Amino acid sequence: MRLKNKVAVITGGNSGIGFGIAKEFFLEGAQGAIVGRAQETLDSSVAQLGDRFIAIKADVTNLEDLDRVFKETYEKFGKIDIVVANAGGAATGAKLGSVAEIGEADYDKTMDLNLKSVYFTVHKALPYLKDGSSIVLIGSNAAHIGLPALSLYGGAKAAVIAWAKGFSLDLLERKIRVNVVSPAAIDTPVFEKFIEPGQVEAVKKQLVQGIPVGRIGQPRDVAKAVVFLGSDESSFLLGTEILVDGGSVNLQPFKA
Repeated sequence: MRLKNKVAVITGGNSGIGFGIAKEFFLEGAQGAIVGRAQETLDSSVAQLGDRFIAIKADVTNLEDLDRVFKETYEKFGKIDIVVANAGGAATGAKLGSVAEIGEADYDKTMDLNLKSVYFTVHKALPYLKDGSSIVLIGSNAAHIGLPALSLYGGAKAAVIAWAKGFSLDLLERKIRVNVVSPAAIDTPVFEKFIEPGQVEAVKKQLVQGIPVGRIGQPRDVAKAVVFLGSDESSFLLGTEILVDGGSVNLQPFKA
């Protein structure tokens, strides 16, 4: 119960990695709000979490929505101790591709979801956050290694990692810690959204070849690291990145 009585806001908490974080937070005693755009998955996810959590439908790229998220959470629980800026990934309607292929419209959609939303999630949370709180940003191993068609996404996540350092310095007087967790490929429903149904398993097997630990990641792998950074156990960590990637960035195993 490392998060007992702590109040958290988890963006993108209604599915995938975000819901995995929410479930782990629930098991560790936290309460709070999960935020997402799809009412159906919000309803089903919050039903699994019980009455310690509320669901708030919101678009994290909309600043008025973000204002409402933190206001409603604060009014419900009386405080906010942890913010997890998890929402991100492939933006709806934005294609992936190389620098030769991605134009302004797709650029804006990707950066709004993966960069602007993170900045303003933190910005809008600050009036409601307790001094001594923890903010956890979600990065990606794509910030460290070149991946096909992901240079724009990787650039956004590299900025998120830099922000963990800069924001921590900005917020030193309030003792608010900002850290980042950077996953590799995680087994979530996102695969079904962007890959033909008959090719999903083949794609996963191909991804595993680049993960030294020999398996694809699970949402709980990421959630465990986020719990640690949200808890008082990590009080001496700020501006730090934890790579939850099975060794894909730091290890390049030799294969004869």
